[in-house]
Amino acid sequence: QVQLVESGGGLVQPGGSLRLSCAASGFTFGKYAMSWYRQAPGKERELVAGITLLGSTTNVAGSVKGRFTISRDNAKSTVYLQMNSLKPEDTAVYYCNVQMWGIDFWGQGTQVTVSS
Repeated sequence: QVQLVESGGGLVQPGGSLRLSCAASGFTFGKYAMSWYRQAPGKERELVAGITLLGSTTNVAGSVKGRFTISRDNAKSTVYLQMNSLKPEDTAVYYCNVQMWGIDFWGQGTQVTVSS
């Protein structure tokens, strides 16, 4: 079955960096676009970044542009989210996502807390 396992979250000071990883299994990773979403307390889940099959095209939300970078390693079936210059408003649970057959698959999420 499809499994997405996120890791790399934690507590970081404003201005710091974190690298999230999402290890995928149960499907042919290289045939699907992948995305990162986040959900802050009391807010709706929002798209943070997406990447195409071979990583040739990436998109990030305006709120993180210039600070976050999405990438993938198809040999390792893993997608990454490099987060730099973190701000308190980046605090959220971050989720890995793949969409196939019209169905959204999610990981369990990893908590990112930006605080001094």
